[in-house]
Amino acid sequence: MRFLRRSLVGLVLVSLTAALLALAGQQLVSAFQARMADEGGARPARERVFSARVITVRPERIAPVLTTFGEVRSRRTLELRAPAGGRVVELATNFEDGARTEQGQLLMRVEQADAAAALALARADLARAEAELQDARRARELAGDELEAAEDQAALRGRALERRRSLAERGVGSEAAVEEAELALSSARQAVLARRQAVAQSEARVGEAETALSRQRIAVEEAERRLEDTELHAAFTGTLSDVTVVEGGLVSVNERLAQLIDPDALEVSFRLSTSQYARLLDAEGALIPADVEIALDVLGTEIVTTGTLARVSAAVGEGQTGRLVYARLEAPRGFRPGDFVTVRVREPALDNVARLPATAVDSAGSVLVVGEDSRLESATVAVLRREGDDVIARAPGLAGAEIVAERAPMLGAGIRINPVRPDARETDDDGAAGEAASGGRGREMLSLSAARRAALIARVRASDMPDAARERVIAQLSQDRVPARVVERLEARSGG
Repeated sequence: MRFLRRSLVGLVLVSLTAALLALAGQQLVSAFQARMADEGGARPARERVFSARVITVRPERIAPVLTTFGEVRSRRTLELRAPAGGRVVELATNFEDGARTEQGQLLMRVEQADAAAALALARADLARAEAELQDARRARELAGDELEAAEDQAALRGRALERRRSLAERGVGSEAAVEEAELALSSARQAVLARRQAVAQSEARVGEAETALSRQRIAVEEAERRLEDTELHAAFTGTLSDVTVVEGGLVSVNERLAQLIDPDALEVSFRLSTSQYARLLDAEGALIPADVEIALDVLGTEIVTTGTLARVSAAVGEGQTGRLVYARLEAPRGFRPGDFVTVRVREPALDNVARLPATAVDSAGSVLVVGEDSRLESATVAVLRREGDDVIARAPGLAGAEIVAERAPMLGAGIRINPVRPDARETDDDGAAGEAASGGRGREMLSLSAARRAALIARVRASDMPDAARERVIAQLSQDRVPARVVERLEARSGG
C-alpha cells in the first residue's frame, strides 16, 4: 500500500510539472506574436549590390604578339670526315667536344709516308718528262738548221745547173757537165725532203714530250692533293661536337670524325597554324621580315635575343599541318643548337582595337558594360587575337565605356554593381593584399638571410648555365628582395 501511494504521488507531481511547462511556452509564444504585431510586419527586402572591378575601353593601335615555341638550330653545320685513311699521328689539343676552333686550324693528320713517297716519284717522273721535252726541242732546232742547210745546198746546185746550161748553149760546156749538174741538184732536193721528214719527226717528238709532261704535272698535282688529304683543317670558325677520333687510332676514308657547328650563325624553327602564317604575309603572298623575340628560360630568368623572319619551309611534311617558319638570330649569345625556346613574333599593327582582360569576355564574345545607375548591360565585341591573359578586340561604340574586368556567375545584365576602378584598387590596402595573394608565386618577393643568399649564389656559380644567364641570376640574388620563383627553382634543382 505504501508503494502504491508513493507512485501515485509521483505521477501527480510529474503531471503538474508538464502542465506548468506547457503554460509557460504558450505565454512565451503569445508574447512574441504580440510584439511582432506591434512592430507593423516584416521589413521590405533591399536590392543586393555586388562589387566588381571595372576598366575603361580605350581603342588604340596595337601590334599583336604571336607566342609559340621553337628549336634553335645552326645554319652552318659541317660533318668532318677523314679525306684519307691511315693511322692518326697528330691531333689538335682542342679536338674535343665543345672546343672552339679557328678557320684553317690543323685538326688532324694521318700518316704521310705513302703519300709523300708517291709525290716524290711523281716529281721525279715530272723532271724526266721536262728533260725529254727539252731534248726534243733541241732536236727540232737542229733538224730545222739541217733543213735550211739542205735548202741552201739545193739552191746552189740549181744555180750551178743554170750556169752549165748557159755555157752549153754558147758552145763552151758539154752535155755531160749539164747532166752531172742536174744529178747533183736532184740529190740536193732529195736531201731537202729527208731533212723535212726529220723536222716533222722532231716536231712529233716535241708534241709527245709536251703531252707526257702534262700528264706528269697532273700526276704531281694528284699526289700533292693526296698528301694534303692526310691533314684535316677547320673550314670555318666554330665549335666541335660528337668527336669520335683519338690520336693513334686508325681511320678509313670518309669516316665521320666530328661535327663543326658555327655558334654565331643560328636560327630558330617553329611551326605556325595556317591562319597564323597567313597573318604574316604581304600583299604579294611573301613572308614579311617581322621582328622576332627569342627567349630561353634558365632557372627563372630569361636569355633574350632578337631576330627576323627569314623563310618558310617548301613543303608541309607528311602527317603535319601548318607551316614551318625559320627566323635568324641577330645576337645568339648564350644560345646553342637544340635549345627549346619561346618565340614571340610581332604581327602587323591593328588600328582601333582595345586590349581587354580575357576574363572580361565570355565564349560568345560579349562583355558587361556599366550603364546608368551602375547597372550592367550586355554588349558584343569582336575578338581578334588572344595573348596570354588578355585579348585584343574591336569594340565599336564602346570607346571610353567601362566594362567588368572579371565576370562572375552572379553578374549579368540588369545587375547593379559597386564599380571598383584601378586607381581605387591601388590605394586600397585590402585590395592590394588580395591582388598580391591572387597573383601567385611569380610576382612574390622574398627577403633572404645572408647565409641563404651566399649559398644560392655559390650554387649558381658552380652551375653549368651560360655566362650571361649566370650573371643575371647573381644580380637578382644580390638585391634586397629576390623573386620567389627564382629561389624555388634554384633550391629545387640543387635538392635544397
